[in-house]
Amino acid sequence: MGWLIQTGVLADIEDVLELWQACGSLPSVSDTHDGLTGLLHTDPAALLLADLQGETIGSLICAWDGWRGSFYRLAVHPSHRRAGIATALVAAGERRLLDRGAARLTAIVADCDPRAMGFWQATGYRPQSDRARFIKQPHTPPSEGERSGKAKDAV
Repeated sequence: MGWLIQTGVLADIEDVLELWQACGSLPSVSDTHDGLTGLLHTDPAALLLADLQGETIGSLICAWDGWRGSFYRLAVHPSHRRAGIATALVAAGERRLLDRGAARLTAIVADCDPRAMGFWQATGYRPQSDRARFIKQPHTPPSEGERSGKAKDAV
């Protein structure tokens, strides 16, 4: 094993962004130094990291909104996969969120990534078939369909 799960801090942000890039994570608008800084200022316990001798080899955001817990950005460096790191990060995140009083745990997963979908299902999470996720990115100009009121873009 040799790796440890620990809470990420501001000094870890660049390593986390590099990890996400090395993993080929689908980019999002919050994958920035400022985005992670805001996360840690809002919830200093939200970022879990797998550390191997000073190297960040895994990450998981376990966000708490006061009601439920949500997981984002589970990533393990490709050279360290299949060693139980992702499972350990999720278990640590579950303990952390349940200890805070989470009534429900959710994982936001790119449905175009069959490995990710399979992992979450193998850890006991199920797709929620009766809900859709809607998003709005306030700093992104609206599409033509959104401006005309005929938005049909898939989110």
